[in-house]
Amino acid sequence: MQRICRSLASDGFAVYLIGRRLTNSPNLSPEIFCQKRLFCLFTKGPLFYFEYNIKLFIYLLFKRLDLLCAIDLDTILPILCISAIRGKRRVYDAHEYFTEQKEVYERQTIFRIWSLIEKWSVPKFKYGYTVNKHLADLYYQNYQVEYQIIRNISFKYTLENIDNEKVNKFIIYQGSVNQGRCFEQLIPAMNAIEIPLVIAGEGNFLAETKDTVRRYGVDDKVQFLGRLSPLELRKLTQRAYIGLTLFEAKGANQYYSLANRFFDYMMAGIPQICVNYPEYVRINDQYQFAYLIPDTNPETIAFAINNLLADDVLYQQLRENCLKARDSLHWQNEEHKLLNFYRKLIRE
Repeated sequence: MQRICRSLASDGFAVYLIGRRLTNSPNLSPEIFCQKRLFCLFTKGPLFYFEYNIKLFIYLLFKRLDLLCAIDLDTILPILCISAIRGKRRVYDAHEYFTEQKEVYERQTIFRIWSLIEKWSVPKFKYGYTVNKHLADLYYQNYQVEYQIIRNISFKYTLENIDNEKVNKFIIYQGSVNQGRCFEQLIPAMNAIEIPLVIAGEGNFLAETKDTVRRYGVDDKVQFLGRLSPLELRKLTQRAYIGLTLFEAKGANQYYSLANRFFDYMMAGIPQICVNYPEYVRINDQYQFAYLIPDTNPETIAFAINNLLADDVLYQQLRENCLKARDSLHWQNEEHKLLNFYRKLIRE
């Protein structure tokens, strides 16, 4: 969201990014757009969603604005209500297919509630965008809304000269530690891998992942760094040897995903182990910077990592392809779609 807000603010839009504040939230970094955090007494579950949505509604009710954007389904209700009350245009930024997340569709009561919200609200959002064609097609098939495709691609930046530091090799997973991200398969695979794994992120599956690390006795091979700032994460990723983009095949949100980290590893110039799902295959067929695997069994993950560690020729080829792909797969090219979307919407 920071990337999107910076692009819009640089183009002359007055942008307000609203989120939530936790007791352990780091201080906000200075930005060229306005930022607001709403504090909630509850931090998870139905009470959190109820409290946050009510506070967001009240805040927006008295805020000067011309256009509202809901980021995923968990903010869609107050945006819909405020836009209707105040007669303002609304946009749906569908980073994912919310009801197809594992933590949603495996809990039937939760799934039914979010599905009702989705069926009632999404058709009322005529304008929107998502991250790839497969998800755009799903939104059209289910709700007859034509959403544009704006991919979450990294900014292009200058790489640090750190080749000599890769003697101390490590694997990196960056992003949310959530269900459906294959930690149940990755952690046991570490028993067959010599170099350590660094996990940079937090999420709803963090405690279970730490329990899995202890259960498989790989405490000395797995390090949890928690949530890092974007700059810290960028520097760390460049020092890694291999990145991981893993999702379970269950659920459209995972199978048709196009994760930020897929591009982040490429931008950092490091090869990655990635699932061979449709969107990753389509991009990798053209650029060849990822090692795609047919399934996420522990044996498959371990074999792929060890093969990449042992085959210097393959590793260097993938790394060189990362460096070439950086010249075209970057946000400075992708942001034109975002700016054209909002410019056109403002003119209508």
